Amino acid sequence: MNVLFFSPGFPDEMGRFARGLAACGVNVIGLGEHPPSSMSIAIRGALADYLQVTSLVDEHAVLQAVQRYAQRVRIDRIECLWEPFMTLAAQLREALGLPGMGIAQTHLFRDKEAMKQALDAAGLRTPRHLQAVGEQEIRAAAQAIGLPLVVKPIAGAGSANTHQVRDSAALDRAIVDVGRRAVSVEEFIEGEEYTFDTVCSDGQIHFENIAWYRPKPIIGRNEEWISPQTVNLRDVRRAELQVGRELGRQVLEVLGFRTGFTHMEWFLTADGEAVFGEIGARPPGGRSVDLMNYTHDFDVYAGWGQAIAKQPFSQEAKARYNAAATFKRARGQGRISAIHGLHELRQRFGDYLVLEDLLPIGAPRRNWRQTLLGDGYLVVRHPELQTCLAMADAVGADMWLEAR
Repeated sequence: MNVLFFSPGFPDEMGRFARGLAACGVNVIGLGEHPPSSMSIAIRGALADYLQVTSLVDEHAVLQAVQRYAQRVRIDRIECLWEPFMTLAAQLREALGLPGMGIAQTHLFRDKEAMKQALDAAGLRTPRHLQAVGEQEIRAAAQAIGLPLVVKPIAGAGSANTHQVRDSAALDRAIVDVGRRAVSVEEFIEGEEYTFDTVCSDGQIHFENIAWYRPKPIIGRNEEWISPQTVNLRDVRRAELQVGRELGRQVLEVLGFRTGFTHMEWFLTADGEAVFGEIGARPPGGRSVDLMNYTHDFDVYAGWGQAIAKQPFSQEAKARYNAAATFKRARGQGRISAIHGLHELRQRFGDYLVLEDLLPIGAPRRNWRQTLLGDGYLVVRHPELQTCLAMADAVGADMWLEAR
């Protein structure tokens, strides 16, 4: 099988998926704007060929380049796991007559308003919502829905430019920030926020996963002092989570998803109701796929590759650990000057501290509003959930990076 794979060199996790495909015996043909020399040896080794284009944003030029390439090399599938170019991938599939999601179906996974309208029509619970562009429409939608509410971009990824609105001042700030972007104005759902992630092949779920955001991203992404956590849960069969698992399965059926990775976010209210948030036909970001591997001691990148290649899913979900990533934001501005408390955490947690990925001393601090990863993160895991949470909280409270 020859698979054209979007941008294997960027973002970083794309290379892991390219290697997962190659491990299944697939011929991975990279498509991207970065020169091969900028990629690691491991990524280059996973590629059977590479088609470099000037810019993936130039859709017409990319279409022409891929059509020319397809005249001499057979392409069986096109896979894109990077949100901004999923529509372009759909256009290429339709132009070449290849299987997978077309433009209309991709639109349902990219446009937050369209996806909710489709689920509303199927009778699934979504937040009350209205699409709006510009100040006048946003204020009218806010008046119709009522406070508290959320204002988020229609085609955004993650929590960028997403605002929790509880008063008129917050609404004013949201309007200024989103400008003339098309946004969804939605009912704010009080409750905990979880994910429902799957790897599917031909409409069958081969692997499912639930993670817990502590706190909700809309809070963690907008308060600099918070060290946000993603907690991958060992036991997805906990009674209170079953409403979310069932909702997730229904969403996949309504939207007609067949093969690949999905990442859904949903809310669990105090009275046990599951409310849909949004879904992408892609894996989660923020190193969440790595958390799945730390939970199960397997390779879900290779499992995804097997799903794409129509091979048996051989990755056994062993559910050994809860795994938590805690993302750190440096105190101060400038360059990282010190890391405090890390040695003590190493001594306390031992082998339960499984990953350290922090900016080195001397590196410039990142813009915390523009990255999920902050200035780095630690991953801990433990079979007992409360112990795992206590360790993740200790990372948040007892370790910090200093910038000057």
